[in-house]
Amino acid sequence: MNKHSFVVLGLVCVLLIVACGQSYEETKRITRENRRAAWLKDSAALKIAVMPTLDCLPLFVAEHYQLLDSANGGVRLKMYMSQMDCDTALERGRVEGSMTDLVRAMRIASRGMALRSVAVTAAHWQLVTNRNARVRQLKQLDDKMVAMTRFSATDLLTDRVVDSVKLDKDRVFKVQINDISVRMLMLQNNEMDALWLPEPWATLARQMKNPVVYDTRKQNIQLGVMAFRDQEMTRKERSRQLELFLKAYNQACDSINKYGVRKYSDIITQRCMVKRVVADSVPNHIEYERVRAPRQQDSLMVKKFLNIK
Repeated sequence: MNKHSFVVLGLVCVLLIVACGQSYEETKRITRENRRAAWLKDSAALKIAVMPTLDCLPLFVAEHYQLLDSANGGVRLKMYMSQMDCDTALERGRVEGSMTDLVRAMRIASRGMALRSVAVTAAHWQLVTNRNARVRQLKQLDDKMVAMTRFSATDLLTDRVVDSVKLDKDRVFKVQINDISVRMLMLQNNEMDALWLPEPWATLARQMKNPVVYDTRKQNIQLGVMAFRDQEMTRKERSRQLELFLKAYNQACDSINKYGVRKYSDIITQRCMVKRVVADSVPNHIEYERVRAPRQQDSLMVKKFLNIK
């Protein structure tokens, strides 16, 4: 190879290196821009923490039928497996709203974060006992373990159950298991005597022949709420988003009440992460109320519970 060929080859190599360098820098620039665009889009959206439970069904239905797209910036549902994780996301500003319960919401407010409870949800809980624990009545919970979450509706409900049958509170062992899928696994593995479950997980437990000894639907207790950070909602753009979102929420509630819960079995299967046989067996006539504030009787009950705690 002569001298001229070496020069040409060298120039080609230099051009290739420069071209690759430009391509790499361009790729980094585009990646940064895409990340920033995604961040801006996420920041503009109204983010709500949800769980794979039936109290969140109106949100899942509204999202599925694109009713949430009308809100300025859109609405994004952030899935968590425990109520505590939902509320942590709310307190740390990762979401603007959360599907929670009145106990959790009032406790968060007591720590200094003002919350706006905009709706009462269809959340209810069943106390399911392990079929191998031979617990068929509440009074048989003596010396048994109950899976729950501290400072939540299930904590309050456990105390109410214990008081109702005059058991020694020190003889009913509250075990904090926050993740709902972990609770189910402990039930399947015979590691827990009793546990609080919402739907559709309660349906799954019943299908496994585990008894239900307490059902909040029969007790006139409404503790499920949807809460938003009040300071964030005072912003004009957020206030408008919330208004449009609640309109879509009401539409979804009306649709579920009209057609029944099982009409949306496909959505339940996908979003609640259960098999179709479970989704097809959930209670069909759960009432989903339009937006309204919590009842005073429920708020007073929670306040009394938190004061004791």
